[in-house]
Amino acid sequence: MTEKTKKTQKVYTLLVEVGRHVGDGLPDTATGAALMCYASGVDEAEAVRETVAILKQADLAPLDVTGYGTLEERLAEGHDIDEEEQALMQRALDENSVIVAQMTPFFE
Repeated sequence: MTEKTKKTQKVYTLLVEVGRHVGDGLPDTATGAALMCYASGVDEAEAVRETVAILKQADLAPLDVTGYGTLEERLAEGHDIDEEEQALMQRALDENSVIVAQMTPFFE
């Protein structure tokens, strides 16, 4: 038997669009929101699955997820990533968690 090689966790930047759901905590007049999240996973698909599951547990209604890649991928694309954002990414990695860095409600 061969021992499985441990897959390395990475942190992915995800933009999640959510709709309304009872108990979601959004302002009464909001029609939904955009959430900037940092999520750890062995690949982006796992990070997306974990993020959607956690948001559903928090009574949010995820509609769409856009992935922006890892820190390394974003830097290679020329994204400007400040120390605070990098610290949140490191925290997501250290805690093997999903960090919601920003929530922007939508009003129509």
